[in-house]
Amino acid sequence: MSNSVFQSVILQLKDATDRIFGVIDSEGCVVSSTDMSLLGERWPDAVVKLTGSSELNTTFGQKTFRAIINSANILEYAVFCSGDDEQAKAYCNMAYISLNGAKSFYEEKHDRGTFVKNIIMDNILPGDIYIRAKELHFATDAPRAVFLVRQMGRSDVTTVDMLSGLFPDKLQDFVLSINESDTAIVKQLNGSETAEDLERIARSVKDTLKNELFIKPIIGIGTIVCHLRELADAYKEAQTAIDVGKVFDTEKSIINYENLGIGRLIYQLPTTLCEIFLSEVFKKSSIDALDQETLFTINKFFENNLNVSETSRKLFVHRNTLVYRLEKIKKITGLDLRQFDHAIVFKVALMVRKYLSSREIR
Repeated sequence: MSNSVFQSVILQLKDATDRIFGVIDSEGCVVSSTDMSLLGERWPDAVVKLTGSSELNTTFGQKTFRAIINSANILEYAVFCSGDDEQAKAYCNMAYISLNGAKSFYEEKHDRGTFVKNIIMDNILPGDIYIRAKELHFATDAPRAVFLVRQMGRSDVTTVDMLSGLFPDKLQDFVLSINESDTAIVKQLNGSETAEDLERIARSVKDTLKNELFIKPIIGIGTIVCHLRELADAYKEAQTAIDVGKVFDTEKSIINYENLGIGRLIYQLPTTLCEIFLSEVFKKSSIDALDQETLFTINKFFENNLNVSETSRKLFVHRNTLVYRLEKIKKITGLDLRQFDHAIVFKVALMVRKYLSSREIR
């Protein structure tokens, strides 16, 4: 329990009356008070009297106390108000209501965050999800999305606090620290969001970190799930989106798992199978026989949907020059990129080669 939660409530009581309010812990240490000079003082005798009392309010040392009991019926904290008169009792009871409510809200929020983190990290049994969700009054059937924010280069410890400000609904949205560089965001949706809406949210996160903390993040987006137990899958998808994006979409800082396409399939293939594929496709000579200018021409040809005229215009070369280059590629590789089937095979081969390079396998 954070003592700052108590202190923020206590300080609000300061303006209501000239009485001194405060909170002691189970050992009698003053952890919060409107009189700052009392912080750190220890009143163990007050705890003894509170423990042995069956009354709602207990007076001790010209102060009125009321115990804050946990679910196991054990004294956890006690609120106090200066004075031992009836008015002090009334003030003490009002302070108790406010502080106990703040404590319950804090613990529920904290427990919910821990609960969600355990789900996405696969640290909770599926059957226990239903039980814990019911205890925390957590909606199990609700559309949610998982975003994984990975800080590249320099990491900032204030990232979680900064991102928490973007998601003010603390009971439905969760910003969770995974490790030094990774932060997961679990956001509850209304059911009508599209992939574009998720990318808009991701852009807002990216811009906030870039502008406020000067951090360059990469953000992976999992698919929208409709049940709590599916959050772990969505989190793994967000991880995969980042990993695959580092190989095939190096210029992108926001990668949606749904848009990974064939890259997702290649990333899951054994490297030995990929090597066999490349050797079968390029029977005449290795793909490494193609120089950088030729590879650049090929990529431009793919970008322009195998359109010779459009590609030659973008490359600022004559159409016949491009045709000559394509014939040269056909001679080296045995693949005519003007034929759709050959172009698909070549495109996949380029992606497989990039994947193997990322695994430091040639």
